[in-house]
Amino acid sequence: MESIAIITGASSGVGREFVHQLDHHAGGPLDQLWLIARSKDALERVAAGCTTKTRILPLDLTDPSSFEALKKEISDACADEKTYVQWLINSAGFGRAGKFVEIGEASNAGMVRLNCLAVVELCSLVLPYMRSGSRIINLASMAGTLPLEGFAVYSASKSFVLNFSHALDAELAATGIHVTAVCPKWMKTGFLDHAGSKQSLKKMMFIGFENPTDVVRKTIRSAVLGRGVCVPSFDMKIAYGALAILPVGFVMAAMRFIGDWTTEHLS
Repeated sequence: MESIAIITGASSGVGREFVHQLDHHAGGPLDQLWLIARSKDALERVAAGCTTKTRILPLDLTDPSSFEALKKEISDACADEKTYVQWLINSAGFGRAGKFVEIGEASNAGMVRLNCLAVVELCSLVLPYMRSGSRIINLASMAGTLPLEGFAVYSASKSFVLNFSHALDAELAATGIHVTAVCPKWMKTGFLDHAGSKQSLKKMMFIGFENPTDVVRKTIRSAVLGRGVCVPSFDMKIAYGALAILPVGFVMAAMRFIGDWTTEHLS
């Protein structure tokens, strides 16, 4: 049997780190890596550093035609029933900071299409070609654990990913396939370089950063163990537990106060 790992957002950031670690057998041996992102050139550079057989698929996951193309690729590859998908890593996504009305219709809708709809469509396409022991990782965020002012659509989109992953993991329990949602805090990738309002970003920087290499390593380990959620950093584990019991309004007010204080005194 030939095993495939499909990684979206594979050209940079967390997606590229997933490629690197899976290529080094962090999740077990693999026969093929399928790398998905918009830029063919960037994908070729990532693929050039892999020892595992790679296939690059330059696709825009906000374009419905991309899913038709991917459906054909997967069905053709798995037609002989000797090839299956071992990993699906949904790490493609983007965020915009700022007030909802200022971000604009196009960016707000684009976040929903890429962060939510693409995850649903990819899971739908790939699940028929998985088997017991296969794993899905969906990149959520600590931003998805509560509503965030200045990140209204982004935080809502990550909340969708978190809840969808939990429910899908429960539905698939009897099949031996597990879904893991990962909830990191900010990471030093290219995500923040074009994320919009600097003021909104500054208000959230007080929670700190974590290393993408550590996030991916811990996430793969959690997925192998069949865990439904991975919160990589210790401080966010505490926050994740607290957010389950504290009133949303209280937490939002506290976040606003801390963000304003931090921006004023530590800038």
